[in-house]
Amino acid sequence: MWDVLVMEIRREVRQLGFEELRTPEGVDAAVQRPGTTLVLINSLCGCSGGIARPAAAIALQETPRPDHLVTVFAGQDREATARMREYLVGQPPSSPSFALLRDGKLLAMLHREDIQGHTPERVAAILRRWFEQYCAIVHQS
Repeated sequence: MWDVLVMEIRREVRQLGFEELRTPEGVDAAVQRPGTTLVLINSLCGCSGGIARPAAAIALQETPRPDHLVTVFAGQDREATARMREYLVGQPPSSPSFALLRDGKLLAMLHREDIQGHTPERVAAILRRWFEQYCAIVHQS
């Protein structure tokens, strides 16, 4: 039963355009890409996960958007999740959660307690503010 649920959750985030990172090496490569990266630390948590994934779908419907969308699955891809958390300097482990990075540096973090008990629309509004603040910047050469 859990395997089917995990497969469905993975499919859902891939359909949103998130790249699944399942190894520490994959995390390192993704984080080193220039530009902004939205990280979804995915979770089986029904209440918060059921808010985080729809919130991402709502937030990503408009521009500006991050340059990259990546996800690690807490409790499933443990090594990849642990490596991603190394990039989230000063932040406690939290899943589900969102982080926004630019050039590998943490810009903003939304923890489980910021998601749980809120509507997907409210969480999406927070993500949209991040995108407007950090992703609308055009990189100049």
